[in-house]
Amino acid sequence: MAAPNSRFYRSNSARDSKHHHKNHSPPPPPSFPDDFSEKQMECAGSWDAIEWTKVEPVSIPHGMSDLLLEAEEVLVPGYGVVLVNTDEAGTLLVTNFRLLFVSEGTRKIIALGTIPLATIEKFSKLVMKPPSTSHPSDKSRSRRLLQIVGKDMRIVVFGFRSKTKQRHNVFDALWRCTRPAGLRDLYTFTWGPSKYHNSNPKVRLLNEYVRLLGISGSRRSFEDEPVTLSNEWWRISGINSNYTMCPTYPSSLIVPKYISDEEVQQACTFRAKCRLPVLSWCHSGNGAVIARSSQPSVGIMNSRSTADEKLVAALCTGATLARGSRRKLYIADARPRKNALANGAMGGGSESSSNYFQSEIVFFGIDNIHAMRDSLGKLRDYVDTYGSNPSDGMSSFLRNGGWTWGGGNLSSMSASVSTLGDTGWLIHIQNVLAGSAWIAARVGIEASSVLVHCSDGWDRTAQLVSLASLLLDPYYRTFAGFQALVEKDWLAFGHPFSDRMGTPAVLGDEAVPLELSRQASTANVPASPMRNSSGSSFTLQSNSLSHGQTSSPIFLQWVDCIAQLLRIYPFAFEFSTGFLVDFLDCVLSCRFGNFLCNSEKERQQSGVPDACGCLWAYLADLRVSGGSSHAHYNFFYDPLKHEDPLLPPAASLAPTLWPEFHLRWACPSEAQFGEIESQCWTMSRKLTEMQKAKEVAEKKAKDVSTSMEALVMEMRKEKQLSSSAMDLAKNACRESSAIKRAIQSLGCKVQFSSSGECTLDIGGTPPEIQQKFVNFTKDGSVQWEEKSDVSVSISITAGNAVPNNPLSRACQTLCPLSSREGGCKWPDAGCVQLESQFVGLKANFDAFDQLSIYDRYFDHS
Repeated sequence: MAAPNSRFYRSNSARDSKHHHKNHSPPPPPSFPDDFSEKQMECAGSWDAIEWTKVEPVSIPHGMSDLLLEAEEVLVPGYGVVLVNTDEAGTLLVTNFRLLFVSEGTRKIIALGTIPLATIEKFSKLVMKPPSTSHPSDKSRSRRLLQIVGKDMRIVVFGFRSKTKQRHNVFDALWRCTRPAGLRDLYTFTWGPSKYHNSNPKVRLLNEYVRLLGISGSRRSFEDEPVTLSNEWWRISGINSNYTMCPTYPSSLIVPKYISDEEVQQACTFRAKCRLPVLSWCHSGNGAVIARSSQPSVGIMNSRSTADEKLVAALCTGATLARGSRRKLYIADARPRKNALANGAMGGGSESSSNYFQSEIVFFGIDNIHAMRDSLGKLRDYVDTYGSNPSDGMSSFLRNGGWTWGGGNLSSMSASVSTLGDTGWLIHIQNVLAGSAWIAARVGIEASSVLVHCSDGWDRTAQLVSLASLLLDPYYRTFAGFQALVEKDWLAFGHPFSDRMGTPAVLGDEAVPLELSRQASTANVPASPMRNSSGSSFTLQSNSLSHGQTSSPIFLQWVDCIAQLLRIYPFAFEFSTGFLVDFLDCVLSCRFGNFLCNSEKERQQSGVPDACGCLWAYLADLRVSGGSSHAHYNFFYDPLKHEDPLLPPAASLAPTLWPEFHLRWACPSEAQFGEIESQCWTMSRKLTEMQKAKEVAEKKAKDVSTSMEALVMEMRKEKQLSSSAMDLAKNACRESSAIKRAIQSLGCKVQFSSSGECTLDIGGTPPEIQQKFVNFTKDGSVQWEEKSDVSVSISITAGNAVPNNPLSRACQTLCPLSSREGGCKWPDAGCVQLESQFVGLKANFDAFDQLSIYDRYFDHS
């Protein structure tokens, strides 16, 4: 394999200078020697004074090329590395896509120690020293550790050999590879589209618009043609086709039919980031809609906009209720009320119901991105501390002398439960679910329209709008619908994935690299909340690098909400929780280009759809390869069971930890809920195989039965023929016996020759008696001759030879029972028929007539 791609290591190449601003080039990583001390840190004075080193490319370790993905290259290897979580030794490889850990014994990839570079949230150098109470000889030894904290709920620690630079080299490679200089330095561009080609996402969005508006027969490619589709109340507008009106909105928008593009242009200026109210989902039955926008620019002066008020009012004009009353409009502000008021001081704020006709303002009280980021971090530390594979290698049962969770101390157990509550994650999930269910109920039950916004309208707004649409529309609970939902409400409407996930963003012609906050602390940095409590075994010193303050797990939180709904309604979703986990892993890894950049505009300008592989095509290929029993399919899915909207009551919205995602690294044995579905699929496959075998067996049995019936019919026919033949044979035997007795009564002798002929001789005839015998000529004439005795000849001939035999013709001529039409009347005439052979009796009946009983038994002399 070729040498590793050098673009991960150069900072002043021609291409970088062409596409990236020089101020955006990543600084070289700080070189921390393994024996770097606090005193040396203080003397350094600043990060810029630290010595910089360069990582040189290396060849692929022997026997590991088969473990690499397409276009994946090894940058730095580390040998004899120990995964502290499981105390397993192996080889650690830094590639251009991931951190790869291979077991030393089995030479297989260890999933816990293998993490994509884009999934790494922060990494730290740790020095683990024995506590003061340990043996004096142990105090001189310390372990060189590297802690990796992932966005996917994992915390892993690798231990390196002392007196080597392996940890330094790995840390240096991670520094460079996890914060690339530009978007095209990501692995997905190196890999390319491969076989997972991406179709035009703008066309897919238009097709979803057509479905929402119920415009039949209009789904097409939409390539290079203006879109002017509409129904009775709504139209698809191309006013943002060049992204000039709103850079973070899609090129096509659904707006009220009777609002002109000029009025739309005027209304957008009153909303933050020009994100004006537009339709997101429409109820096909009652006509109610879900719309989205950003906060209005009310400010402390309570400013108003006639164009904005007219546009918002038009959200209700499209569907007058049957009773003639005007539809009510709810304006759902996702923020806490105090936050909305605080934004008013900065030019934002919230609407006033007095300015929007027949409207009601509702605040959901969902916290901002910073609260969500901190909450997930606490939850990650919690499961790492109390999990079975903690990052420090110590079982939670033994921590603090066994007086933690599972140690039998009820107070400590209660404390750990309160620690879970202190994370706040489940409360945030519940708030998002409750807000979405409230929106769905207003639209589905009251037939009211709802306008949803937060501050900028791309975080909490996306969560609420998409989740409410999923509750109302069964189509979004299928694979195809889920893709359409994500592409519409998250990708097209500008959720800033680049900022939230910490990947490079594109602004104009410049690439903004990932910013990592640098932390150098001389204090102890606990890896988990309770890790440094009394009785802790180790002291940790760290030098860490982490992402900036714009990252937040907003999209992960939304997927978590779907997993909670799938738990409540297991029959309503075509996909399984396993699909959601794999989907999140693909999103966080940045292996595909679908979730790069911050908006549709940036992805189009960067050429992402054409240059990168498609996540949806990859997941679809997995399902095709696995068949209908693939783990991504929900075994319990029943589309007929939940054809109507899902409207969960508040009491059912009690979220729990999502085992398949939250616990899969820290508690792998307890995160096996997906195994239930796997076992069900296994049983289903076996049942299907048994049903197929049963069908084959039934078919064979049916064929055998049919054959048996045919044989029975044939046997019956043969039996009937045999019975007829037996009857004929019996009749022939009786007739033959009668003839024989009659002939013998005349003193004749019956003789049978080997050729089958039978001859009757009448012996002892007086010489004076003359008998006439019939002589049959070849032409069939009859001649009478005088003979001294009388003989009767009986011959057996084949039935098909009778018509051509002169004797037979003579027999038929002389037979008194022959019909006028000719032909033999045997056996009705007394002839004997045995099977396919006819027995003909050829005799001179006149000679018998001339004999008298006296000629035989009495002597006239």
